[in-house]
Amino acid sequence: MTETAKTHVILLACGSFNPITKGHIQMFERARDYLHKSGRFIVIGGIISPVHDSYGKQGLVSSRHRLNMCQLAVQNSDWIRVDPWECYQDTWQTTCSVLEHHRDLMKRVTGCILSNVNTPSVTPVISQSLNQSTQPVYQNSNLTNKPTAVRILGKVGEGLSRICCVRPNLQRVTFVDENANLGTVMRYEEIELRILLLCGSDLLESFCIPGLWNESDMEVIVGDFGIVVVPRDGTDTEQIMNHSSLLRKYKNNILVVKDDSNHPMSIVSSTKSRLALQHGDGHVVDYLSQPVIDYVLKSQLYINTSG
Repeated sequence: MTETAKTHVILLACGSFNPITKGHIQMFERARDYLHKSGRFIVIGGIISPVHDSYGKQGLVSSRHRLNMCQLAVQNSDWIRVDPWECYQDTWQTTCSVLEHHRDLMKRVTGCILSNVNTPSVTPVISQSLNQSTQPVYQNSNLTNKPTAVRILGKVGEGLSRICCVRPNLQRVTFVDENANLGTVMRYEEIELRILLLCGSDLLESFCIPGLWNESDMEVIVGDFGIVVVPRDGTDTEQIMNHSSLLRKYKNNILVVKDDSNHPMSIVSSTKSRLALQHGDGHVVDYLSQPVIDYVLKSQLYINTSG
């Protein structure tokens, strides 16, 4: 499979990140490695979206602190970034609405037509307005004003870098013979771009709890976007999916990370990291990076809270 034929992916993780742990970052790394090794995907960015303060979870510190800790956790990453949009809204946002926000943002910034799992794109036109204006981007009769590859593809790359940190290699996008378009729109080879929800198997299990999720939201999350699951230790994801008719229906949209990683998923637990902080347990270094520990101690977070 050629580079341009592979699906370009942005991994999006929603959660409390209270605080963000080493395990959260490792989930991104493991998911990216697994998707790359599959030969079907190129991961061009990762987004961490902390939940709004009004989520109401006991012991949830303010979004200001959680955003700062997330920034510290990814400060050395060249592909994962923290997005504050969810925290800056007037109230709590559903996971579905966060995914839709980032999909719509990608459309506006890059001009690309993003594909869903069930409705793959049909040759997205990077240089064409999504409004489908009858006025072409350029016509062969007006060659002096013809946009160059650097102008158009550079703009796309800059747009993606603002969102994903990583500027895609522009050589992956190649021209279709511009003289063959007969004065219509200059078209480019397809880049299929998808936003996938990154989660642990605990979120997958929550889909099976009656009444916990809005059915239409689940349909959009799993059916339209798709999810990448990094299982917790000893979790049988097949059994989880068999308990839900919706998960069975969209089984092909659920990518379960299978690797030989020796990193126990227990270190993802924010609850265990908070308990370690409260008890002065030196094992907190197993859960949190040093910059996050320093910030927690300086800000006196989690010291006098329970759970």
